[in-house]
Amino acid sequence: MKILQNKTKILDNAKISEGYYKITLQAPLISRIAQPGQFITLRISDNYRPLLRRPFSIHSVSGKNLEGAGRIEVLYEVVGPGTELLSQKEPGDYLDVLGPLGKGFSMFDTRYSILVGGGMGIAPLYFLAQRLIAGNTPASSAGRQYARRNTVILIGAKTKKELLCQKGFANLGCGVRISTDDGSAGFKGRVTDLLRIILRARHATERTTIYACGPKAMLYCVSLIAGRQNIAAEVSLEEYMACGLGVCAGCEVKTKQGYQAVCKHGPVFDSRVIKW
Repeated sequence: MKILQNKTKILDNAKISEGYYKITLQAPLISRIAQPGQFITLRISDNYRPLLRRPFSIHSVSGKNLEGAGRIEVLYEVVGPGTELLSQKEPGDYLDVLGPLGKGFSMFDTRYSILVGGGMGIAPLYFLAQRLIAGNTPASSAGRQYARRNTVILIGAKTKKELLCQKGFANLGCGVRISTDDGSAGFKGRVTDLLRIILRARHATERTTIYACGPKAMLYCVSLIAGRQNIAAEVSLEEYMACGLGVCAGCEVKTKQGYQAVCKHGPVFDSRVIKW
């Protein structure tokens, strides 16, 4: 996969809720080759403060066939000096963008796709949902027998105020289920508890695939659930990264094939290969 580095124009940088922003970048070349689950890194300041580039999941890709085509969106939370500086960027400013990076999600030909997002883990799943829903069109079958894929997104958060993107997923045509730890919206409990309920209701078979991103404890639980029911599952890991290119070994995780860099061999892995 080709990796590109460009000075990219900011088209929008909107606050979507307290502490959360969505930045839109005009990146026609990157948007053309990006796959769901991949990420980009941003140099947020020209004076190298912060020194290291920051990694961000590609949240969505749009406008490929429009004038000024090729936009990518990044959903981010302000958690430190780097993202605080990013939140102050304005339309018309430019950022140095490197990407797309990493290994994305596999587009399995299954009947049911269940997406599980915990907190900011929702970020890469919207792009995945875009592609899964697009795969429901007869034109996408390329001569194969057309079989509609059902896509459901389970969105988990601590409270109602921290829920993200539910309207966006609904507008795509996904079934949307919500869980909050405190019960302030949707199902009261962990999103993995909701996953168990959904799987029981659907009588899951080999035609089901689970895609998940979120805290490591959540992903471990998803892996256990999928393994016990013999369901294919892919998880997108969140790790601190320095280079983003697999050189520094700063984001390695233990797998059945040895230690692997999340930025190069992931961030998406088959849940069965991770040594949790």
